[in-house]
Amino acid sequence: QVQLVESGGGLVQAGGSLRLSCAASGRTFSSVVMGWFRQAPGKEREFVAAISRSGGSTYYADSVKGRFTISRDNAKNTVYLQMNSLKPEDTAVYYCAAGRSALTTIRASKNEYDYWGQGTQVTVSS
Repeated sequence: QVQLVESGGGLVQAGGSLRLSCAASGRTFSSVVMGWFRQAPGKEREFVAAISRSGGSTYYADSVKGRFTISRDNAKNTVYLQMNSLKPEDTAVYYCAAGRSALTTIRASKNEYDYWGQGTQVTVSS
């Protein structure tokens, strides 16, 4: 079992920044690939970013590349998503997710993640 709790969402103007955090407990955090996904109203949940177990490798959706940065602190069992230059189309509920125990490399498919947080709302006004 893995418990994930996101925080840091809110309302921000276009061009602004937010930093999301996701605190994990249950499984050895350093052995888990972590990802961030988002879901806008009426749309499917989509991949945003993922980070390897050591933090040495990252992967981003094209829509956020160059604006968002995923990082992790294995000593604090926490993964972060720094979001800069936010756009109205970034508005969504953001979820962190823990990769399956057998997952050793970064994957963008939500099917490769088996534990999810409750989500945090990010709203970007124009």
